Amino acid sequence: MNEYKKAGVDVEAGYRSVELMKKHIARTARPGVMGGIGGFGGLFMPDFTKYRTPVLVSGTDGVGTKLKIAFAMDRHDTVGIDCVAMCANDIACSGGEPLFFLDYIACGKNQPGRIEQIVKGIADGCVQAGCAVVGGETAEMPGFYQEDEYDLAGFCVGIVEKDEIIDGGRITAGDRLVGIPSSGVHSNGFSLIRKILGDTGEALGKKYEGIEGSIGEELLKPTEIYVGKIKAIKEKYDIRGISHITGGGFIENIPRMLPSGLMAVVYEGTWPVPRIFGLLEELGEVSRTGMFNTFNMGIGLVICVAGDAADAVAKEFNGHVIGSVAAGEGISIR
Repeated sequence: MNEYKKAGVDVEAGYRSVELMKKHIARTARPGVMGGIGGFGGLFMPDFTKYRTPVLVSGTDGVGTKLKIAFAMDRHDTVGIDCVAMCANDIACSGGEPLFFLDYIACGKNQPGRIEQIVKGIADGCVQAGCAVVGGETAEMPGFYQEDEYDLAGFCVGIVEKDEIIDGGRITAGDRLVGIPSSGVHSNGFSLIRKILGDTGEALGKKYEGIEGSIGEELLKPTEIYVGKIKAIKEKYDIRGISHITGGGFIENIPRMLPSGLMAVVYEGTWPVPRIFGLLEELGEVSRTGMFNTFNMGIGLVICVAGDAADAVAKEFNGHVIGSVAAGEGISIR
């Protein structure tokens, strides 16, 4: 063991990390969880008796270079929420209910206090999404990552009734698009953001007009988790399609839910765009097309519903009717 520690891997630190994270993981427990963490596999027994034809749906994602902001700010308790959101939101877009989640943390040096902060965020996200943490991996990789750096990814499994899958197949021309607000830039576009604003402690400590707190604090706002909101809308309204606005912004993601032969028509000015996006556009001299192709522009989720339901959905769930569906292909932002 001492030889391994001399090589840069502290097994004892790994043990301490596991002990520190246990109380956070315990908060995510839900029916179906079997056993605790520490086994070779995470166990979960779903209650299939509640379903006629259950279908499992899965998602995996990471946080990307937003982690560079966390490193510079030395704040690690929110990126775990981002990781869960990126996976759980995608499952909810299919109409699924997230069941369980596993994380993967790779670091240059296992610092138990920092690992605990990361896992606390993961647990916070899982509580919001209603899914359980059933396992994970913390890999100490000296010489591969810098001592103060790490990577974070996650994997989530959910379940949905087969005839309740939301796949966009019933979308027709004349349906309308309801945008649900984002909590900020979420977890996408950070390579461009860092190029524009910088990623040093000094750069991230700056304050800009129209933004509360430092720019670093603004950028670290965690991704909104839409699982509960999608479930609530689904219970009252006929959702025909859902798009999670992640990497690729409006231009890539909204058309993903549309059948062939249909296009999305989105009207600027139908929702308030948070100041952070205007700041990025101005300082980075980013084209309007570039903005919509990179960022969520204040809309984290787009829901397609029948035209006569759009206003009610928007009013009840703090959204905005931002456009409609028409014959064509792709997306037109007008």
